[in-house]
Amino acid sequence: MGGPMSVNDPLPWVKHLCGLIRQAFVKDIPMIGHCLGGQLISRALGGKVEPNKVKEIGWSQLFPARSSVAKKWFGELANEPFTVFQWHGETFSIPMQAELIAINNYCRNQIVAFGSHLAMQCHVEMTPQMISDWCEHWDTDAGHLPVRSNIQTPKTIQLNLDDALPKLHLLADHIYTEWLLNLKY
Repeated sequence: MGGPMSVNDPLPWVKHLCGLIRQAFVKDIPMIGHCLGGQLISRALGGKVEPNKVKEIGWSQLFPARSSVAKKWFGELANEPFTVFQWHGETFSIPMQAELIAINNYCRNQIVAFGSHLAMQCHVEMTPQMISDWCEHWDTDAGHLPVRSNIQTPKTIQLNLDDALPKLHLLADHIYTEWLLNLKY
């Protein structure tokens, strides 16, 4: 899941966790990472994590790739842009043979697939309570930034909650169902 730290911070657990991610990848144990989790997967598999050109906070539209892999992960939602939640200032590169399956205008590498593994810069796991809790940190994370389409105020985020959250949950259902189908018991 996400977190306020960076994989580039000198945290003792980052190196250990990257080792576990590499082991899971080699053993083909399906992984899914949201935001910080996606960045950890990228870094563990040879990618880089660096500051994005702009922060993204709030609702945004992603554009799925026109590929069989995007169709596999997103189902019928792969036919048009879909809504996700963002709260990040960094981005990850695409390592190894990963395939970019969704982009947006502010941070290109949004969702990347590696077979049964998925690394996401965006958040699809959000609940109303999580959004409310995160909005309490808006002043610290974004209060100094100009409000634009990539930086939404807590008021704008909350105003769009009733419309955006059901769409987000539909996307999450497709992604998590596909991920569960990849698990080998």
